[in-house]
Amino acid sequence: MILTKSERMGLQQQVSARNGRADTARRARLILLLADGHTWADIRAKLDCSDSFIDLWSKRFFADRLAGLFSRHAGRERYKVTDRIEARVLARTTKHKPADGSTHWSTRKLAAELGGGISHMAVARIWAKHGIKPHRLEGYLASNDPDFETKAADVIGLYMNPPQHAAVFCVDEKTAIQALDRKDPVLPLSPGRAERHGFEYYRHGTLSLYAAFNTRTGEVLGKTAARHTSAEFVAFLTDIVANQPKGKEIHVIADNLSAHKTKLVAAFLEAHPTVHMHFTPTYSSWLNQVELWFAKIERDVIARGVFTSLTDLKRKLMRYIRHYNTQPKPVKWKYFDPSKRITPESIVTVH
Repeated sequence: MILTKSERMGLQQQVSARNGRADTARRARLILLLADGHTWADIRAKLDCSDSFIDLWSKRFFADRLAGLFSRHAGRERYKVTDRIEARVLARTTKHKPADGSTHWSTRKLAAELGGGISHMAVARIWAKHGIKPHRLEGYLASNDPDFETKAADVIGLYMNPPQHAAVFCVDEKTAIQALDRKDPVLPLSPGRAERHGFEYYRHGTLSLYAAFNTRTGEVLGKTAARHTSAEFVAFLTDIVANQPKGKEIHVIADNLSAHKTKLVAAFLEAHPTVHMHFTPTYSSWLNQVELWFAKIERDVIARGVFTSLTDLKRKLMRYIRHYNTQPKPVKWKYFDPSKRITPESIVTVH
């Protein structure tokens, strides 16, 4: 096989092209090998191809030269998604449910439902373009408190503009923490394998953790109790007062648990006029910063912890609090737009 100078240069460019197609480069290399006098056996070894491959593309090159090396079946034109198709997909996704009773659409179910040559990949691209994720579900809880704005503003004001020379504490209790002990040995973390716990466990009992989060410093005052009662809550408030300078104003943010509003609590507040209670709106515990810290101790200690007894559980919780207080971190609270509040009137989903 004899090549012209321009043909050899064109073939070499196809072989060395970084962004070219691999199949095109393979065919060009085949022709160069034939032109250099290599046998079919050599070419089969170098290109890992069959005799039929060599025969097909050598004949096409003889017939059409360089033009014969291009595939005659480059594939169909890419399916174009028009505005009308997008509108159909979005309307069906957001306003209807699958006919088979499923709770949400999949790309293939919706493509089959719409028909008209719409592929499931076209549906996926449209969903991605508009940020629609039918497989995901998020929960929310709307407060029914008629004084939501007033109570929320009171709490947020303590975060954003706390009173001078006063301490602000977010207080709550994490109840029913289980002291779970594994019956089988824990298999530790190793390369390529996650830590593994046995399925069976032994339950030694439960206890409650009271925590007061100092919004200015991020420090936490903690105490464990067998039960979460009003008497225990008052005892914890007493501990908070004892840990502050005498006569210092103390603002306590708490939720609407009944144990926080008993006669014992009222008597304590009357005896300690420097302590002021601020209650979050109903179903709005997310306004209480201590909930963020509870999520942290749950993730770090409780969720995967192995506890041989209630005493062991208490010891590990308090050890974590002591270590955390060596480098406490306050919450950087930001409040943006009060019009974004979710209410029962905010429902926009059409069924």
